[in-house]
Amino acid sequence: MTARVEAGAQTDRVPRASSSAVDRRLLARLMPRSLLARNILLLIVLIGVSEVASLTVLLHYVQRPRVERAAAVFGAYITTLDAVLSATPRESRDALVERLDARADVPSDALVQPPTRALEFYRTHELGIFLETLHRYLPAGSDVRWEPERTRGAPQHMWLLVHIADTPYWISLVLPEEAQGGRLLSALLLAPGLGVLAALTGFLLQRHLNRPLQHLADAARRVSEGDPPEPLPVDGPTEIAQVSTAFNQMTHALQQAEATRAMMLAGISHDIRTPLTKLRLAMAMAGAPRDDAFTHASESYLDQIDTILQQFMDYAGSGEREAAQPGDLNGLVSQLAADFAGLGHDFELSLADLPPVAFRPISMMRLLMNLMQNAIKYGRSGFAVRTWRDARAVYVAIGDRGSGLTAAELEALKAPFQRGKNAHSGTSGTGLGLAIVERIARLHGGTLQFHPRDGGGLEVWVVLPQ
Repeated sequence: MTARVEAGAQTDRVPRASSSAVDRRLLARLMPRSLLARNILLLIVLIGVSEVASLTVLLHYVQRPRVERAAAVFGAYITTLDAVLSATPRESRDALVERLDARADVPSDALVQPPTRALEFYRTHELGIFLETLHRYLPAGSDVRWEPERTRGAPQHMWLLVHIADTPYWISLVLPEEAQGGRLLSALLLAPGLGVLAALTGFLLQRHLNRPLQHLADAARRVSEGDPPEPLPVDGPTEIAQVSTAFNQMTHALQQAEATRAMMLAGISHDIRTPLTKLRLAMAMAGAPRDDAFTHASESYLDQIDTILQQFMDYAGSGEREAAQPGDLNGLVSQLAADFAGLGHDFELSLADLPPVAFRPISMMRLLMNLMQNAIKYGRSGFAVRTWRDARAVYVAIGDRGSGLTAAELEALKAPFQRGKNAHSGTSGTGLGLAIVERIARLHGGTLQFHPRDGGGLEVWVVLPQ
């Protein structure tokens, strides 16, 4: 029995935890994604709460005591007036009644309480407090009625029941200014205006702070694409200036490291190729037979070393210094396909009409050539190249019918010096082929994607923005 109770209690706790997790996810989904929108929303909420609190303090701790004091003073005045009129001699009563414009009956449109309409809250709120307080200070037998304004903006009147020689009369008096509701109306109109002004000021300040952050994000994106950005300005707020300065130092260090690496690889290529050339020349001068196994193996090793050195140079360069210019991408694909056809490797072409695309000619030729060579080397059959476009990008897809690596495995080979399981010992290379292609694609602002091919095999997509 105990076990069942504990299990039930445990079961009851799970939905509550799940419900709170759902609420947190829903709140996170409803929150704006950008920092600018979140700060503006928070600012609007804080201003709204502060305005409500300010109006509450104004109504209950400032305006209400003022209206109640005015009602108390007015009630004392009426009490005094009632006492004076009650003691007035009979022979002076008619002249006094005529002078006060008093009447025996109250007007038919006079009200006991003002109407409670939402649009007239700023008036009825203070007037209701005034009349309610005034009743407490009136002498016995007195009464008060409220007369609605006949013309907007005109002073409001009220009718008071006083006694002149024990005869009741109604006299009309202007409401005190504290009960007119004008100050409350001004406060109600001023509060939203100040809130909107504060929200607009906060929005402009946040936009001012958000602009350097956007520049920083754009510069970081350009660095990831291999394009060195312009130095960020460092004349903003101290915190933003510190971040911009650190980013500029980082990009400068990366550029220096890139230049040092390119220079080092170029020096290695030059220094190693010189003795390789001398070695080839020495082998030729030695008169070794061309069909000798040792000579053939030596020349093959020299070719592999030369290929590896060329891959290092391609990875070091990747075309950063080459200027992009509008060109015919289909023409470049057709030219390369014709070159490979001359070597006995036919590519089936399916080329759509493409607009002029800005690309670096040598770098793009190297990218497509590497992919087509990989298709020949690892795919072995079903070579094809197709192009198409949509509203955002231009696509070049190079496919084969091989059964080698999957698209997920090829994604991992984008990293430098990574070689797949089908790279056997007889294949020359360093694992830089896809890294070079990926780098050139990013240099053009594009991406490299791997997709299974319809009917079997693999397609490599080069996606270039228009």
